[in-house]
Amino acid sequence: MAVADAVPESNGTAGVEVTRMSFDAFMAVGPQGLYKADRPVVIELPSSVQGLGRDEVVARLAEMNVTLFTEPGDKNHPGRWETRDIKLREFFADERHLTSADTWHRVVSNIRSSPADVNAVIGFDAQELFGYGNSLYAANLWISHRGVFTKNHFDEFENFNIALEGRKRFIIAPPGVRDYYPRSVLRGLGDKSQVVDLDDVDLKRFPRLADKLARRRDFVLEPGHMLYLPLGWWHQAESLDEMNINVNFWLKSKKILHRPHVLGVALYTYAYRRFKGVYSYRPTEVNS
Repeated sequence: MAVADAVPESNGTAGVEVTRMSFDAFMAVGPQGLYKADRPVVIELPSSVQGLGRDEVVARLAEMNVTLFTEPGDKNHPGRWETRDIKLREFFADERHLTSADTWHRVVSNIRSSPADVNAVIGFDAQELFGYGNSLYAANLWISHRGVFTKNHFDEFENFNIALEGRKRFIIAPPGVRDYYPRSVLRGLGDKSQVVDLDDVDLKRFPRLADKLARRRDFVLEPGHMLYLPLGWWHQAESLDEMNINVNFWLKSKKILHRPHVLGVALYTYAYRRFKGVYSYRPTEVNS
């Protein structure tokens, strides 16, 4: 299926069905073809691709440093997460990291500089496809437990997210600025919306969001599938199963020059978080 054959836009209140394509169709258009189409796509990986589950990940990467995010298990909590670096084995050794409903825990590590680990974890060679070796890019290993929720926000990178274990529910909505009621840029929160959950919106309070909600994509990413999430699109995610393991690739694109708000917020937020000593979504990088 070509990108041009994607499901057409709709203004229906139920949103828009996410476009799906085979891995062969994706290879025919390549990442650049998806960048140009600028629409979310779920790609089904071949049955021959066998990524690692938790036991194999732990066995291979037990001594790897990861960044642990800890935050209250409340979608409306206004504060920031807390972070600290631990070993991956420490994450799995503490039962609270895997089962707590009151506190959300997730870990991330940028394994970009260890391509052998990237290949082993996802089950195929992604370097030629994504060129993630650039120092501005990332190949992130994410692990979380049931209920962990990522609040509505946008990224300054093109994003390919591969589900290895567990399902995640995504809601993705088209780019925009004022319609999403962004939080304070000056406080380094300009990439986040006052509407933290697109599944629970008070349209009397946030009326400008109605049109964007009509064009949202609401779907579950299953193991063996890869999501393309375009730069600047708003999105949120929720872990649905006991354990979720994902690898995502953050890749830069000239598209950001056509989205000055995304570029401006990204530059300011990076500088703000560096100055304040706040974790800036640059995961701990593992050296091969």
